[in-house]
Amino acid sequence: MAKGKGNGKVLAQNRKAFHDYFIEETFEAGLVLTGTEIKSMRKGSVSMRDAYARVEHGEVYLHNMHVAPYEQGNRFNHEPLRTRKCLLHKKEINYLYGAVREQGFTLVPTKVYLKNGFAKVELGLAKGKKLHDKRESMKKRDANREIQRALRDRQKG
Repeated sequence: MAKGKGNGKVLAQNRKAFHDYFIEETFEAGLVLTGTEIKSMRKGSVSMRDAYARVEHGEVYLHNMHVAPYEQGNRFNHEPLRTRKCLLHKKEINYLYGAVREQGFTLVPTKVYLKNGFAKVELGLAKGKKLHDKRESMKKRDANREIQRALRDRQKG
């Protein structure tokens, strides 16, 4: 499967996804956008706070991703929360559909970025975390922060 590694300009990241889910696998997908949407995205007016993806009728759609209206868009402006189609290969869509349907995974967008002038979204195949898993993740992050702080202080002298 094609695993996405964003090597372009990151427009938005879904930090909440890493807090709420274990991301098992990632996929790179293109986005079908209108003219004012891509212009607004290039300015960085994207929010992925409550965004999620869903496989419907053999295609993947991205829901609840907020792209702010473009200021110079006048009457041709887009709907900020409209459903956007993700471009994936049929084999990838079938794999994702099976994982979501049979194994209890969720499709979560982790970041939106530009790659060679095209807007791409990184979709993560994710399992939900329980409360104790979230606490454990926070403890690990705090411990790593303390270790880094101690190493930095030691280097300074």
